[in-house]
Amino acid sequence: MSDPFQNALAFLNEIRKDLKETDKSYLDRLLKPQHLIKGEIKLKGKKYKAFRSQHNNALGPYKGGIRFHENVTESEVKALSLWMSLKCSIAGIPYGGGKGGVVVDPKKLSGKELEELSREYIRLIAKHIGVNKDVPAPDVNTNPQIMAWMVDEYEKIVGHHEPGVITGKPIEIGGSKGRDKATGYGGVMAMKFLLEKLKVNSGKLRINSPISNFNSQFFNKPSSQITIAIQGFGNVGYFFAKIVSDEGFRVVSVSDSKGGIYVKEGLDPVATLECKNEKGKVADCYCVGGVCDLRNGNTISNDELLELDVDILVPSALENVITKDNAARIKAPIIIEMANGPTTKEAADILAKKGTIIVPDIFANSGGVTVSYLEWVQNRMGYYWEEEEVDGKLENLMKASFNTMWTRYLGLRENNKHASLREAAYIVAVERIIEAEKLRRP
Repeated sequence: MSDPFQNALAFLNEIRKDLKETDKSYLDRLLKPQHLIKGEIKLKGKKYKAFRSQHNNALGPYKGGIRFHENVTESEVKALSLWMSLKCSIAGIPYGGGKGGVVVDPKKLSGKELEELSREYIRLIAKHIGVNKDVPAPDVNTNPQIMAWMVDEYEKIVGHHEPGVITGKPIEIGGSKGRDKATGYGGVMAMKFLLEKLKVNSGKLRINSPISNFNSQFFNKPSSQITIAIQGFGNVGYFFAKIVSDEGFRVVSVSDSKGGIYVKEGLDPVATLECKNEKGKVADCYCVGGVCDLRNGNTISNDELLELDVDILVPSALENVITKDNAARIKAPIIIEMANGPTTKEAADILAKKGTIIVPDIFANSGGVTVSYLEWVQNRMGYYWEEEEVDGKLENLMKASFNTMWTRYLGLRENNKHASLREAAYIVAVERIIEAEKLRRP
């Protein structure tokens, strides 16, 4: 299913059967965003389409990133805003879901043009956002500097300081320590929480998968023997790779948009990033122990990476990369979804029957929005925490969320051996939103 919003709705509608009859009309409210802002930005004689989707605010202000990409569509921002509603709900933070984007290739803009585009976008949506209304953040091709321009423009419009209106800012103007690594760090925690639960609950789950690695209960192996492949080596993929490697796991493959590498004995993420920055791509960056040598590995495609015989697969790049066309060839018994919507509904069904466990995106990559929430809290208090304290608060929030999701998952599996963590996460998230909707808008 290529349409991202329809893919998101397919997952949402799947849990309709698990809801109380009286709750199903409330689910219908989640099938479209509450508001969709559309417009055009004029820059140097060109026009760029721009969007902001505000999906649901029953739990709190809309929250979600802004992406600058030539493939941004109305359907995409609607899907991403829906996922943000669910993500904030499962994370247990007081936000709803939003998402924005501009159809543009930022690499074709000068620095000055990029700044003007950022400020024009805020002028377009200024009356629709605010610290208690909608709180944007960085996303694809946007960064702390762009957030700095945006918050500055917003404050010019409203005539006062309001740093909490946008998160993901530079630390110097109200950003949070630990924000740069938060999504990757949260993903590693999600992976570790799952491995811990599998060691305790593998018998209860009655795992009976044709996947050889699962039958050997790989999760009981030492960390250094658990192999991981990561599709995408941007901010999220890099920090996931670095943190998981620092904790002793073996990352054997990473990729970027131009292709990937496979290093059987495990690669060095820091040296690989340095090599990528120098060469402009990951290919040929076979770095082990700080030394990059062509004899250390071989080049593979992004499609080949997805089908590697590894223990854990981490799609952290684009939507819809695991589909009905390649799902049967996915060998990893565990998938940690660090991208938004990397698995289609058809693929998820195929993988569930194989016994693959997927930690869904709405939980796995929620570390970023959770630390954005902590940044927003710090902005509103005017008091800022050290990185260790931010990390600790993130871990506590994610652990509580995982345990709630896991308990629901075990309950679902009592009646359906193909029940998934995604079902459990969606049910928990939707039920929380519905309860808020009932109290606010019966």
